[in-house]
Amino acid sequence: MKLKSIFSIVATVGALAASGALAAEFGTADEAKAMLNKAAAAVKADKAAALAQFNKGEGGFKDRDLYPFCGGADGNFTAHPTLVGKSLKELKDKTGKALGEEIYSTAKEGEVKEVSYMWPRPGQTDPVQKVTFVTKIGDQTCAVGYYK
Repeated sequence: MKLKSIFSIVATVGALAASGALAAEFGTADEAKAMLNKAAAAVKADKAAALAQFNKGEGGFKDRDLYPFCGGADGNFTAHPTLVGKSLKELKDKTGKALGEEIYSTAKEGEVKEVSYMWPRPGQTDPVQKVTFVTKIGDQTCAVGYYK
């Protein structure tokens, strides 16, 4: 009887996972793009308030491994959970790719573009494929990335 119950529970959990009924551990491409669009609207409405929210992960700007980050005209992070004031423009991925320069050169006002690079998931050390959606809002270059 107990074995039958265990199999029933395992089958139910498996069915829920396959149907997407359980919350995903990591953010998706669609969720990352939606967060970037929300972040861009917030920066347009009130840049200082938006950057403060991004830094604190408030206002819906932190969801699992998704969060917006921005860099100013000087190339330094203006919004990031841990890197504010450090150089975004000089940032390189774990293979040496100049991803910060690519983020700045790819970002265009009113458009959402993609930059791919290798980066470890939060709390891990091995790099995996990450795609970051980027856009420019005034003097800010902002992005939200997700892991493939």
